[in-house]
Amino acid sequence: MVSDASKKKAAQKKAAAAAKRGGKAAASSKASASASASEKAADQLANGVGDIVISDRTCTGVLCSHPLSRDIRIESLSVTFHGHDLIVDSELELNYGRRYGLLGLNGCGKSTLLTAIGMRELPIPEHMDIYHLAREIEASDMSALEAVISCDEERLRLEKEAEALASQDDGGGEALDRIYERLEALDASTAEKRAAEILFGLGFNKQMQAKKTRDFSGGWRMRIALARALFMNPTILLLDEPTNHLDLEACVWLEENLKKFERILVVVSHSQDFLNGVCTNIIHMQSKKLKLYTGNYDQYVQTRAELEENQMKQYKWEQDQIASMKEYIARFGHGSAKLARQAQSKEKTLAKMERGGLTEKVARDKVLVFRFVDVGKLPPPVLQFVEVTFGYTPETLIYKNIDFGVDLDSRIALVGPNGAGKSTLLKLMTGELVPIDGMVRRHNHLRIAQYHQHLAEKLDMEMSALQYMIKEYPGNEEEKMRAAIGKFGLSGKAQVMPMKNLSDGQRSRVIFAWLAYRQPHLLLLDEPTNHLDIETIDSLAEALNEWDGGMVLVSHDFRLINQVAHEIWVCADQCVTRWEGDIMDFKQHLKAKAGLSD
Repeated sequence: MVSDASKKKAAQKKAAAAAKRGGKAAASSKASASASASEKAADQLANGVGDIVISDRTCTGVLCSHPLSRDIRIESLSVTFHGHDLIVDSELELNYGRRYGLLGLNGCGKSTLLTAIGMRELPIPEHMDIYHLAREIEASDMSALEAVISCDEERLRLEKEAEALASQDDGGGEALDRIYERLEALDASTAEKRAAEILFGLGFNKQMQAKKTRDFSGGWRMRIALARALFMNPTILLLDEPTNHLDLEACVWLEENLKKFERILVVVSHSQDFLNGVCTNIIHMQSKKLKLYTGNYDQYVQTRAELEENQMKQYKWEQDQIASMKEYIARFGHGSAKLARQAQSKEKTLAKMERGGLTEKVARDKVLVFRFVDVGKLPPPVLQFVEVTFGYTPETLIYKNIDFGVDLDSRIALVGPNGAGKSTLLKLMTGELVPIDGMVRRHNHLRIAQYHQHLAEKLDMEMSALQYMIKEYPGNEEEKMRAAIGKFGLSGKAQVMPMKNLSDGQRSRVIFAWLAYRQPHLLLLDEPTNHLDIETIDSLAEALNEWDGGMVLVSHDFRLINQVAHEIWVCADQCVTRWEGDIMDFKQHLKAKAGLSD
């Protein structure tokens, strides 16, 4: 058997012989080794590229606050989405203990900014945990309660971090205190009780809390995700339209709960009432900049109006000065020596003003004007319920012997808890559902149009809004269809780009254009404000108030109800009863009922 020593000797001899021959063999082996190494590196790179998640956002910014601070200040912030600039060279400031409402017109990039923060595409310190409520909880065999308290991964990670910090020379300091504070918040012994309280506030009774998440609809799974976000109590909580899937009672509960949120909250919401109740600051996205205001929504409106008025005065004064100087320079610049000197002096003053920066003209938000075509009158009653009884099964009745009438001058808001049958009542009005007993009488010439959330799912996302309207209403000229969509604030490029590239709010407008083109006498609106911005909701309210048809509204937006409804009908206990008072009285009633009164 050959020994290791003799093997080594033989190898050395071979190497020496190769060196004598000009090192050809060594060189070739070196070359093959480097080739295989580079091949290996190329493979690794190729595999790595496969793992990279390509984002449709580009974000840049510089963290100017201390890396261990609980306040965040990012300067030189720019966000680009599909090559389109949303924010350019702006500042973002988020301070611990403040609750921010993020405002801006549909399509300006509010949700994109939230996603960028949630995905840590902006320089946010690692010690700050973020929860971005972006989608509903996944359908599984977990119960609603289990889904909320399954945050063990975070607890285990924090315990590991605490262990590592405690072994440091300085004993972990402030960072360790924060981790212990967080672990206390995730305390397993009180977890179930806290999670059950949150779920109850969001409308889940004991039986529903034990139900599997896969047995819930998307809207209810979104509520479970919201409950989980509140239960986790993260350092930065990002909520995008959290009230979209809630009824009025749950909205009132959520508002009261978020008022007490003591960390950093950033919320996008179209509900002015909700923003007034929750926010301590407003961030306004306009002209690719972020502007911070102190106070809630009403205070923001007042401050902004005052600032814009002052800015407009300053702008007009400056423009008058410039015009007057230019006129003087043009007239006397080549006159006598004395006048020419004065003209030169004015030219210098003008140059100094321009160098110092002139006041910009006030950028007004583009206010959209919605318009519904007036339809004339139909003799009443146009829609009548006579002794109507309905239930999806005869054993579980939703309505029993209800009587009422709806006319073209009716402006009704239906309120009541989820599951009380508000949407069911609208379906009985359209004839989509038929009563078990009794009769629904409709006028022979009555045209009804119903807006509901699921209409957006029926849109062909590959088509443009214009193509969709031409397909739905064949035989009409393109110009006519363009005008119909234009009435709801979609113009130019937005009409011809695929609807998958439109924001949710813009898609909602396509649906309104489609409904309005049918020229209905009666509009049934089921949560029409979801995905619309505040300015668009105000335009919708104005259009409804100017229109001569009838309206039945289901909404969680207290302000819209206040703007357009003349009657409040409460759906509960198999009945429909008229509420004596306005919607704000009803809100106080809900607060008192939930034990949340001021």
